[in-house]
Amino acid sequence: MTQPDEAFQKAFDAQLTRRVLGYLKPYLFYAVAGLLLALLIALAQPTFGLIQRYAIDHSFGPRTLTAGLNVAAREQLFQVLLIAALSYLALKVVEFGLRYAFTMSINILGQRVLYDIRADIFTKLQRLQLSYFDANPVGRLITRVTSDVDAINQFITAGLVSLIQSTFLILAYVGIMLSISWELALVSFAVLPILYVATNYFRARIRESFRNTRIQQAIVNTKLNENITGMLTVQLFGRENRNGVDFDRSNRQLLGANLRSVGWFALFQPSVSILGSVASALVLWYAGQDILVGVGITLGTLIAFNTWVSQLFQPIQDLADVFNNLQAAMASSERIFGVLDTPVTIQDKPDAQRLERFEGRVDLEQVWFSYDDTVTAETPGSDERWTLRGIDLHIAPGESVALVGATGAGKTSITSLVSRFYDVQRGAVKVDGHDVRGLAQYDLRRHIGVVLQDVFLFAGTIQSNLTLGASGISHERVVQACKYVGVHEFILGLPQGYDTEVRERGATLSTGQKQLLAFARALIQNPDILLVLDEATASVDTETEEHIQDALAKVMHGRTSIIIAHRLSTIEHCDRIIVMRRGLVVEQGSHRQLLAQNGYYARLHRLQYAQDVAAD
Repeated sequence: MTQPDEAFQKAFDAQLTRRVLGYLKPYLFYAVAGLLLALLIALAQPTFGLIQRYAIDHSFGPRTLTAGLNVAAREQLFQVLLIAALSYLALKVVEFGLRYAFTMSINILGQRVLYDIRADIFTKLQRLQLSYFDANPVGRLITRVTSDVDAINQFITAGLVSLIQSTFLILAYVGIMLSISWELALVSFAVLPILYVATNYFRARIRESFRNTRIQQAIVNTKLNENITGMLTVQLFGRENRNGVDFDRSNRQLLGANLRSVGWFALFQPSVSILGSVASALVLWYAGQDILVGVGITLGTLIAFNTWVSQLFQPIQDLADVFNNLQAAMASSERIFGVLDTPVTIQDKPDAQRLERFEGRVDLEQVWFSYDDTVTAETPGSDERWTLRGIDLHIAPGESVALVGATGAGKTSITSLVSRFYDVQRGAVKVDGHDVRGLAQYDLRRHIGVVLQDVFLFAGTIQSNLTLGASGISHERVVQACKYVGVHEFILGLPQGYDTEVRERGATLSTGQKQLLAFARALIQNPDILLVLDEATASVDTETEEHIQDALAKVMHGRTSIIIAHRLSTIEHCDRIIVMRRGLVVEQGSHRQLLAQNGYYARLHRLQYAQDVAAD
């Protein structure tokens, strides 16, 4: 299982970096404050070595050691040590304040950016067309909003900070070392070419292993999401062990990728540490000779240099984390901006019209449609990818129409086109004589009520699921609709009535109860066009179905209604039945007319009747 959008080879991409840093603009105060504080911290670090050098050279130098232990010498020694100690403590207090302010400013910056990017992705996902979600697994999209956004946050709060701070520290240490003793500094820097070669070698390996880790992580997230959302099917067909083996395979690949990343990183850190030790040894060897002969370098300078060398290699070692975070941020940024840059193909035109007087007339004029994005208006009609082939269908205001036919005939596609969840490649879908592509989507869809067979309930209360958060819908209207479909008494029997919390996806409700709530939800919106999709009454018992059919007949009165049904007995009362086969309308008429024609519909009716008799 590969995911091509996961691949990203560059360790640095200037364009992606500029786009990420663009999120910092509203928070320049925190960014500038963090930058200045990092600079002050970097300047403070070498100062501790200078204090140590001063204390040692003025307290334990050759002159003070040969002065004897008289009272004046001891007082002088104590005074020097006291000044050094107090200076050291005072600088530590200042450093504490600088680090606190630095950590707060940088993390506030990172969290604000995290919030903005996450909000932008969610907003974009809300606007994208359904075809995008058909092609992208939910697990992969969740990874974009969670793991990928967090990787950018880590880059800003850890990687970028470490990059700036480590750079300042390296410059500060190099500057102070050169100013104190350029000969000893050059000796210390002798191992830097070797360090440069080692860093490039390990960086390439770490980058590749980290890229593989991200790929495997996205695969694991996708499999986890599929198994959790499809748990009913998994348990129903006894696929627990098989799915467990499949998940274990992906999980082991993720484990292996992580261990390879850890392995390379574990090799890199000791390598830098060894090179740092070599530099310290060179300093001791070179400076020790001068100290022994009593010329040039003092004992304080040697100890300070030894401290600076070890501290110099620490930020160099920290840059390994920067490479790691940078690679993660580049890969995550590419995927995040890939979502944000996805063109919204179903969008309102600048001059989108609003329907002032909604009548409910629906016209499909020579409609050719395919879910395949590569199919265009020029694609030959013989191409098997076409779902609808030259559909001509005209539904009068207030007319009830049923769509019947085998699975894949194109019934649901028609209702999706009326709501403009997709756009046609040829022809036009019109509502009240207006092409739906020229209408404002919100204005169009607020006139359309939809009842699905697979009812989706959001986390919240029964009331919020019925109103979908619309503030203008009164409780009395909700109760009236619930009484209409016969679900009011059931709701009152719940612990908190309409304020009862619905568990995730309505887990505590039966399929029939959720279906009744879906009917009530559609009626509450008071639609002008009612779309009842995919046998929405299939999951309720006979008594409940009769009640729903009665309520549905009332609400359909005066409304344009398009019903998709597999059980033909439920749509016999419709004004017109459209029979579809392989994307074409093959028959249409009333129930009696179609039976009298003794065609495809009559054959479907006989087959279903025979099945019902056999079931009884």
